[in-house]
Amino acid sequence: MGEEPPLPSLFRRALITSSKALNLPTIEDKTQELVQSALSDLRQCTAHIAKLALFSPNEQLADIPTRDLVYLLVPYVLSEAQSRVRVTELEDRVDLAREVKRHLEAYIHYLELYEIVTHADKELYERPASSVTDPAKRRELKIKQYKREKDIKARMEAVRKRTNQSTSEPSSNVELIVSVLPDPSSRLDSSSEDPDADTEDILREAVVLLLRFIYAEAQTQLERTNEELELLRVAPSLPPPPAPTDDPRVAKKGAQDDMWRLDAPVNQGGPDGKGPLLDPQGKPLRPFVLLGKNAADRARLQAQVFQADHRLPTMSVEEYLQIEQERGNIITGGGHVHHIKLRLACAHRKIFRPASENKPTSKEQLAMDAEQDGTLFGEEKAEEQRQQDESWAHYTDHNPRGAGNTMNRG
Repeated sequence: MGEEPPLPSLFRRALITSSKALNLPTIEDKTQELVQSALSDLRQCTAHIAKLALFSPNEQLADIPTRDLVYLLVPYVLSEAQSRVRVTELEDRVDLAREVKRHLEAYIHYLELYEIVTHADKELYERPASSVTDPAKRRELKIKQYKREKDIKARMEAVRKRTNQSTSEPSSNVELIVSVLPDPSSRLDSSSEDPDADTEDILREAVVLLLRFIYAEAQTQLERTNEELELLRVAPSLPPPPAPTDDPRVAKKGAQDDMWRLDAPVNQGGPDGKGPLLDPQGKPLRPFVLLGKNAADRARLQAQVFQADHRLPTMSVEEYLQIEQERGNIITGGGHVHHIKLRLACAHRKIFRPASENKPTSKEQLAMDAEQDGTLFGEEKAEEQRQQDESWAHYTDHNPRGAGNTMNRG
């Protein structure tokens, strides 16, 4: 029989094995082999800790050496490995959840006993978030818990950088524990001397922060485990599977029933015989899909899904004028069409040439010349048009409409 490895090497081997099992599907046999190996190592660690009496209720946090402080994490790692055990029966699942709950409560008890967690953290996680009935208060509590975990993790990352450890993001809490704890083999290879005071203080600070962070994770997992136990308690028991029978008469009877059954399924209405799609008020009763007659029809319906919320133009102004001219609604040769085009051009911010372009009127010619912006000729014509408009305005002021009609009153 080979010699058992020391406690540090045994605990690190259990952590690495558990880390591999957490990244694999639970249903695979390889995963279960890793889980059982990790559970065996962790149970040996628990036995060694109890044999060496590393922790006592009469001690305080300052009395526990840093090399022993890390073994407070054994119950939590046990709960992580125990939760990956594959079970199929309801009773086995209940027993497994109770074991996980027992390990989590043991870890929380140790940290509160040695006052590793602060009083504020105990108050923050004292009441489960699921027991808060007010949604606003429950959301506020979850936000406070998340900010606290984020703050502890940021401080822990800063300590890891000071110890020149890998800053890669761990995929699980077990990998985080492995990354923070020192490798016992490297310590043995380097020297047999104890580390200096600065290194010891940095390592102790990292371990304490790790214990506080895992405390928050354990509280969350304990709440989920309690919810799972409540669901398993009220879950109905599965009916026993029917006993297999080798009677050939049963198989023959089933085949005869299928052969002589002539009645079709009852039509419940609707386009597919499964019931109506809408109730009398037009409310959908079940999901349905609108399909066209062919692929082109479905593509047309699909193109009409996302459109603007206003009516889009169906033709340009030129096309509209061409249609109106073909209908005979435009009188050519005069100035009437100019005003029609001018109004349309103002609406679309475009400039149209007048219909009487062969011989424009004096006002049309003046308006076209005044539109030549940026030239001296255009400015002169614009000034001339302004003067004409002003003269006409003065005339209309002194001669209001209807002033010449005296109704035969002299």
